Amino acid sequence: MAKLSTLSRSIDGRVAIITGAASGMGRATAFVFADEGAHLALVDRTADALNAVVEEIRAAGGTANGYVADLADGAAIPALVEKIRGDLGPIDILINNAGISVGAPIDHDFWEKAWELTFAVNLTAQARLIRACVDDLARNGEGRIVNIASTEGLGATAGGSPYTAAKHGVIGLTRSMAVELGPRGINVNAICPGPIKTGMTAPIPDEAKTKFARRRVALKRYGEPEEVAHATLSLALPASSFINGAFLVVDGGLMVRNA
Repeated sequence: MAKLSTLSRSIDGRVAIITGAASGMGRATAFVFADEGAHLALVDRTADALNAVVEEIRAAGGTANGYVADLADGAAIPALVEKIRGDLGPIDILINNAGISVGAPIDHDFWEKAWELTFAVNLTAQARLIRACVDDLARNGEGRIVNIASTEGLGATAGGSPYTAAKHGVIGLTRSMAVELGPRGINVNAICPGPIKTGMTAPIPDEAKTKFARRRVALKRYGEPEEVAHATLSLALPASSFINGAFLVVDGGLMVRNA
């Protein structure tokens, strides 16, 4: 059958940075993007796990380089992006996935440190990576940025104000950058995952996960990292050229329930 559509759904050959790529949603996103032919710059602070992901992708015939970096160190980000550019070429896609969750009630002694570290990784690093990549992303009118937020960016859980506030900030950053960078041909969107089976949720007992999902999630289960990864891919496609400043909730129906 002759092709009837005109917009491309291929990211083959495009250079994509994925942060937090050694595990969870980042790892799943790396595998999905590798399957689609992207040339990957995978960033994480855990060298052994990151190298394992890179080797899996290369063994499958994909293109991936690993870069060990602490994204809380703002001074390291411009050099990181410059190294990636030298190795793989100009950046086409930026997936700001790296994140941490540090619980701390407002009156806890650790709250100040939790706030500082959570914002450094979950929000400030995203903005700094955008700054470092912006000229590349704007060069051909097809730049894509996908920031990973959370359903915590749309609601709140007691005792988690650093994480919740930072994820609200990710949505605000996404909207602001969509307005600012849209005229330069860069689409900026966000993903809001809900309860997903990752290292961040691993400490929760299985019985508690099951009980929560049955009570709160319309699909009655936790999501898989790959399910989030495919949603992320959808916002990075060339064909997603008129989606800008949006946030896509991937939560199995958590947020739509009244009770």
